Amino acid sequence: MDTGLTTISETAIEKHRATAQSFITRIVVLEDPSRESGTALAGTNRRFVSTVSVGSVRRTREVEISKTVAAIHPDDQLMSIPQHTLLYRARRGLAIALAISDVFAEGSDLESLQARNARAPLEGDEAATFKKLLSASAYVSAFSFASYLFQLIDGDGEAPNDIPEPDFLFDTPQDAVKSIVAGLDKAIAGSKDDADLTTRARAFARVAIDGLLARKGRFDGIGPFENAHIRIDVDDFTLDGFDVAPGKRSKPLVMTFKKPEEVVGNHIAKFQSVRLARMLMAYDFERELNPFVELGGFLFTFIGDGAPGTGKTTLIQMIAGLVNGYCQVAGYPFAYENFGVDQISSYQGKSGQNCRQFINNVLNPRVIGFGTIDDIDQVAARRSDDRASAGQQEITGVLMDAFAGASTVVRGNCSFGMFSNYPENVDDALRQRAGARWLVDGPQTRDDYIDIFVLLAGKNHKIPLGEHELYAAQEIQRAVTEAYEEHEKPQEDGLMKVYERYMNENGAPKTMADVGTYLHMIKDAEPRFTGRAIKNVTDAIKMRAMDIELPDDWFEKPEAFMHKSYDDKKAMIEELRGPFSMDMVMQEINRYADSEFRYSDKSDDAAVEKLLRDARLRERAARAMEELKKKGLWNA
Repeated sequence: MDTGLTTISETAIEKHRATAQSFITRIVVLEDPSRESGTALAGTNRRFVSTVSVGSVRRTREVEISKTVAAIHPDDQLMSIPQHTLLYRARRGLAIALAISDVFAEGSDLESLQARNARAPLEGDEAATFKKLLSASAYVSAFSFASYLFQLIDGDGEAPNDIPEPDFLFDTPQDAVKSIVAGLDKAIAGSKDDADLTTRARAFARVAIDGLLARKGRFDGIGPFENAHIRIDVDDFTLDGFDVAPGKRSKPLVMTFKKPEEVVGNHIAKFQSVRLARMLMAYDFERELNPFVELGGFLFTFIGDGAPGTGKTTLIQMIAGLVNGYCQVAGYPFAYENFGVDQISSYQGKSGQNCRQFINNVLNPRVIGFGTIDDIDQVAARRSDDRASAGQQEITGVLMDAFAGASTVVRGNCSFGMFSNYPENVDDALRQRAGARWLVDGPQTRDDYIDIFVLLAGKNHKIPLGEHELYAAQEIQRAVTEAYEEHEKPQEDGLMKVYERYMNENGAPKTMADVGTYLHMIKDAEPRFTGRAIKNVTDAIKMRAMDIELPDDWFEKPEAFMHKSYDDKKAMIEELRGPFSMDMVMQEINRYADSEFRYSDKSDDAAVEKLLRDARLRERAARAMEELKKKGLWNA
């Protein structure tokens, strides 16, 4: 079947509406009888389990999900909005799932085999192929229905743990979706209120998806659907094969955006943020690849660190605002998500699932994505920290696998930013998975402080500005050139000693061997400067080589750049780039190594401060004890 973006017409969906309506009104399904008694034994939570096998026996059950939903409020003849919404979503999802199964049939041999089987029963290999494809079509319809429910039902409560899997049946697409309806009916039966109803319905959809994915290997006819991209614009529903379990329905982005001129200081971080936003817009939806990934220099992950109040949140707002603005011009969907401490769950495995869902939502190849993990030191724990919760450890594992794991694929449609006031508390391996290090140190110079005061003070005054060129210091190209020049020599004392020793022994670096010698000397002084650190440095150097100013007019109209073909975009970018120099190499080495020494020094300083504080407390306690003894009040 077509692996491009498939849009299903309303006409194709509408023809299944009557069938869908009948399914939510009344259906009869075949189910395996439960071996558990429905009543708990007196005084226990245990149920009687029969020792007699009845596995070969199936019984019928009438399912009237509309009545089950209505029974949530038995004293009210009119359904509430959540009740109506659930029934409508169920009916709509059924119609869409059956329409998707039609698309699958059209894209495979199933449609022609169905026509021939209607004329005369198929035999031999054709019959086997027909049965295989029909089961595959049933699987696709079930997955589509469960995915639709999961994306379109809003349930924000904690998912219950007592939701059973549906009794799947994959004979035909209709049988498959009926089994999902029957499972949904069981899951929501007895819901306490509307909130419980929607929470249980969404939790059931997640359970159904997990069950379907676990059974995917049984179906060898679903291959063509793996790379399918289906979009229903009316419902904001997207289905991208089976690779990524579908996420929560996208909502309009609500955020206070910041413009680059409203970010004072943080020159290198601001410069790279603007470049990152424009890099993302080079992504090609047909090829599902960004030319910057192929040419080098794409920033998939980065970490920003700095003291509280130095502008990390403002930087996030600026990046999101830029990308959102460009996406509106191009007509591309934009997905922004932040993963925070509120998504750490007390249920085992739930935190990891939440984190994986966050990753999948941002990685979605059909959107431009930007994901942030604010206060990463609180969200993800060091693996050696035995005081951290299991949820924090799960998140660390998921992030490490997602950012640089065996199955990580960088397409160039999204980027992840980690931010922290205490980066030294982040697991070393996770921190090194950040391809770039941004020091977010806020305003630094006299001009910066004048600019930020004028900006925040507003215009409700008549106080003269004085001798100052407002915001001149924030002009990105000038400011970033000066900021990069500062890294021609290291900023941290530990690295400066290594640098001076290297210069005394070898002189200024001129060859690749000289650079390797300098890197080895840094490694001797800081063991965490590993091979991955070298990769991050070389990526940063490549990014500097791509330090090209993508013209503003490329982003004013989509046809100027963003809507061009992949090859055209790549050619336009290649025309602008140049080779990197030794100055760039040394600046990026020093900038990255500075961050490692800075983290190490902060960690050491914190440990020393703790020891000093403990010593002071012991001395104070000893003095207090002596005073109590003198007064005869010490009875220990």
